[in-house]
Amino acid sequence: MIANYGYKDGSGEYYISIDTDKCIDCTAGRACLTACPKNMFEIITDDYDDEVAWVKKECTRALAYDCAECKPAGGYTSLPCTAACTPGAIKHSW
Repeated sequence: MIANYGYKDGSGEYYISIDTDKCIDCTAGRACLTACPKNMFEIITDDYDDEVAWVKKECTRALAYDCAECKPAGGYTSLPCTAACTPGAIKHSW
């Protein structure tokens, strides 16, 4: 299942998508938790009793601003959260 966290406004669509099927199979020790400089991810137990990453509720309405630090204009060549996610479960829409 693909879980989408974020919002759409007049300036664009800002979503982080997490493929929970891939996230469940993570063998990297949940590296996304420490890779994000804004500490936006946490592990929850989903409806099927699987542990998966999600974007904290208080972060979902400000993704465009919180993620700006890591976008290419911020000096990174790739996003730390997507690079740390070895199963490839994390995607950004913008």
